[in-house]
Amino acid sequence: MSNTTNTAHPTTQVVEVPVTDTPDIAAGAPHLIALRDVGKHYGNVIALSDVSMDVDAGRVTCVLGDNGAGKSTLIKIIAGLHQHSAGTFSIQGEERTLSSPREALDSGIAAVYQDLAVVPLMPIWRNFFLGSELRGPLGALNVKEMKRITKQELLDMGIDLRDVDQPIGTLSGGEKQCVAIARAVYFGAKALILDEPTAALGVKQSGVVLKYILRARDRGLGVIFITHNPHHAYPVGDRFLLLRRGKSIGYFEKTDITLPELTGLMAGGAELEELAHELEQVGGQDDRIEEIRAAEA
Repeated sequence: MSNTTNTAHPTTQVVEVPVTDTPDIAAGAPHLIALRDVGKHYGNVIALSDVSMDVDAGRVTCVLGDNGAGKSTLIKIIAGLHQHSAGTFSIQGEERTLSSPREALDSGIAAVYQDLAVVPLMPIWRNFFLGSELRGPLGALNVKEMKRITKQELLDMGIDLRDVDQPIGTLSGGEKQCVAIARAVYFGAKALILDEPTAALGVKQSGVVLKYILRARDRGLGVIFITHNPHHAYPVGDRFLLLRRGKSIGYFEKTDITLPELTGLMAGGAELEELAHELEQVGGQDDRIEEIRAAEA
């Protein structure tokens, strides 16, 4: 993507960072994260069943699905909020059942949720180190070092904030996502879960976030990108897991699927056929029925 300057915030400037080749996955090396036939049920309610996927360093795995598809359940299992009821969940070849988000963090898995959980009136550097502040020998906050690290880590991700003392609430949605991603990288994340990071953003800011996803990938992280938008997933994704009603309807390498095919699977042929049939019953909707048939094709 091209370099972008955020004109809405004159104190910030997005700068270009050299993009490196995606690291090759060593032959025979265990996946960073591997799920095999994972399921989750709450009593008699089956929220997820028979889902398999892999996450590797330096690759982006996109999980796509509409509301109620099971995306939230899946990421809660990986992030340690819930425990799976069936199947196996492995981290670097070791089968695990995570009991808490803290255990997930200690295992190198960090989640960045859509609401970001920032304190809007606090400076950027305070939010960057919130809950993990650096202190000097006498217990005083090492403000100078925290500011320096915050500025450098954000610069490494491709965004130059001249003033890390400004409240984080003054940043755009895309810039806030960048701060959260850079924070996860700094505190040792090996796998990064991004929960619908572009859902509430416009076209320009969504593009900025997608660029930061590629920055994280190029720094060697395994990225799990949760989205309902195939047009956001396809440019950055290396693998695509499609969920519908708690089940996998496809798992593809990028070389095995095109954007139109991905979009078609997301649209759902059965749902489109049902809609066309309902419009036929109503009558007088021939033009719309033709459009739906074309989308199915």
